[in-house]
Amino acid sequence: MSQYFNGKTAIVTGAGSGISFSFARLLLENGANVIFADLQLRDEAQSLVDSYSSGQPRAVYKKTDVRQWDQLSELFDLAVHDFGGVDIVCPGAGVYEPEFSNFWIPPGQEQSIDDPKAGRYASIDINLSHPIRLTQLAISHFMSGKPAAGPTNRKSIILISSTAGQKTPLAAPIYCATKHAINGLVRCLAPLQDRVGIRVAAVAPGVVKTPLWTEHAEKSRAFEEGKDEWVTPELVAEVMIALVCKEEIAQNPRDSATDPSSIMVPITGGSVLEVTADYVRNVTAFNDPGPAGRAGSTLHLRPHLYAIG
Repeated sequence: MSQYFNGKTAIVTGAGSGISFSFARLLLENGANVIFADLQLRDEAQSLVDSYSSGQPRAVYKKTDVRQWDQLSELFDLAVHDFGGVDIVCPGAGVYEPEFSNFWIPPGQEQSIDDPKAGRYASIDINLSHPIRLTQLAISHFMSGKPAAGPTNRKSIILISSTAGQKTPLAAPIYCATKHAINGLVRCLAPLQDRVGIRVAAVAPGVVKTPLWTEHAEKSRAFEEGKDEWVTPELVAEVMIALVCKEEIAQNPRDSATDPSSIMVPITGGSVLEVTADYVRNVTAFNDPGPAGRAGSTLHLRPHLYAIG
């Protein structure tokens, strides 16, 4: 993998923590420069950026509010200035039904930052509008590059969906709507790989052991010990790396090195790979059986029904 990534450059939003941080770290370890785009960096992310602040590969942090499209555009300007261009883009920043923008806590209530007169939800801006806009910018950048994207100069856009994109829990309607939409976006852009050498694909993990879950007591209670099983951000990041540079991945990545009979899952543009604990499968657009394995469940969360007046 290092040979593939050496000298390439990636933009990763949300890289200050969680899945995006793990993906950014793997990119750096395999030789790619990475622009960390986030509102802030957790300590481990700051240490990583500091350790790659010079030399090759290199990490650069740019404070970014992904709801602001001009700030998304500036990421490409920075990449061109510092590294000559971009090869991999990951719109990884996301939130899970935060109280500041939640279906069950409507605009105008004290916890919400959504303005009843503004006509928008912050959670949709973060989870859906930002990935759509960053994907648009990435395609434009890739097509106008010198050389432009093509069969011998392949580029990648890797999005983060969720098993929530296959579910319909009452507790998380906005989050699930955005993840259903991400799956649709990725599948619509599948032909770009064959036509112009741009692979657009996504991971769809179960509940991942990140601060988004572990540092919020109510969300942590949705995880049932003995029934559910955490997905590690490191495993999700490994699958994301495969989405960039591989044509297939083992259904059980952990056992693939020792099990020569491992079932291989094909990877191409439009792939949405579900990632549960030690299990990977391709989510199909029609007649899909639904999430497999033990990976935590948004179905355990209770909606804030009291907040609807």
